Amino acid sequence: MRKSSNVSTETRNIHLGYYAVLREQRGLSEERLATAAATPRALYEELRARHGFRLGVPQLRVVVNDEFGSWDTPLQEGDHVVFIPPVAGG
Repeated sequence: MRKSSNVSTETRNIHLGYYAVLREQRGLSEERLATAAATPRALYEELRARHGFRLGVPQLRVVVNDEFGSWDTPLQEGDHVVFIPPVAGG
């Protein structure tokens, strides 16, 4: 049995949403991105390297197409992905 890779040769266009500290670090609340990342985990690691996000995967939740999901969910063309950081407040 072959283990699936986190990066594929297929490029897909993903709509990204950023909240709280990620929005502040990126300077955007949303964007579209062409990526070869096959999962939300691989996508976040790509974005983390590109934009210097300081939070790691264990500190975040991921939403794919309006549903909380697994970091290993296969991404498809046109998916909407949101990374949710911890919320602080009082």
